[in-house]
Amino acid sequence: MTKYNFPKIDLHLHLDGSVLPETAWELAQERDIKLPADNLADFRQFIVVTADCRSVNEYLERFEMPLQILQDKDSLRRVMKELIALLAGQGLMYAEIRFAPQLHTKSTLSQKDALEAVLEGREEGLRENPSIDIHIICCTMCAGDETVNMAENLETVRLTKEYLGRGVVATDLAGMEGVVPLRNFSPIFELAKELDVPFTCHAGDSQDAETVRDAMNFGSKRIGHGHHIFEDKELCKRAIAEGVTLEICPTSNIQCQARESFAMHPAKQLFDMGMRVTINTDNMVLSDIDLDNEYARCINDMGFEEEDILQMLVYSAEASFLPEAKKADMIARIQSYNK
Repeated sequence: MTKYNFPKIDLHLHLDGSVLPETAWELAQERDIKLPADNLADFRQFIVVTADCRSVNEYLERFEMPLQILQDKDSLRRVMKELIALLAGQGLMYAEIRFAPQLHTKSTLSQKDALEAVLEGREEGLRENPSIDIHIICCTMCAGDETVNMAENLETVRLTKEYLGRGVVATDLAGMEGVVPLRNFSPIFELAKELDVPFTCHAGDSQDAETVRDAMNFGSKRIGHGHHIFEDKELCKRAIAEGVTLEICPTSNIQCQARESFAMHPAKQLFDMGMRVTINTDNMVLSDIDLDNEYARCINDMGFEEEDILQMLVYSAEASFLPEAKKADMIARIQSYNK
């Protein structure tokens, strides 16, 4: 039994930010990888204490530790399987888990090897946890100037196309913000549209509303984070008219100091405007968070009511990269929830 017993959805959840501390510790020991602690208890404490960062880009540096561990098929398969069990235990009925295949090729794996390992873990996890459905979003990455890894990014889009309908549902652009204009990454989205690959795009988190405009101009109907759209009311009107969905991750936004506090986060104002706001966790372990705690902060600190959470879950179902029949089934489950 969880605090909020209605069926939950997480549309914005990164695999490498959600590795269980016990698993990270064990895998690191097996692979002789040095962690920033001498024992498991201190390692857990390190994760919690370092959750708050000065910026999104500093937050991203914390992924170096799990990424060192996740460079072989066994580790990727295991963490995917365990994350599915964790989410099922938290009462989720659906999640879209994203990872960047190119970040797992530092040893012997290709992008395709990495994706197939994650899909094997997905299959095992779903077989053992039939109450939940999970699909994969393959992230392209902003690693600085757009030319640095454009070839790898385009390979990710093509790989996404190859595995669409086989556990993969979309591609994404994640990584550093503000190094170069987001519009410079347009070739990624041009290829996605050419191949008929669905996509979302990180934008408007640490950077201003102009990055959300760029993502919308790519054709993205989902924006990862996107809360800085609030500063441009005309762009808000356009997003509402176009049915754009924001993948809001409140705790992550505060930890990265993209917003000063939960009370000052504009998510509720965006919701009240008519924006399709959804609530997600971003990185469960690195942020020491789950959806129940996100919902509690929404209700206790951000001005939402429980009815708003249920409406945002409907928005999540509608924005998911699933066939219409599956969306309708999830919406029916949400709307039939009795307190």
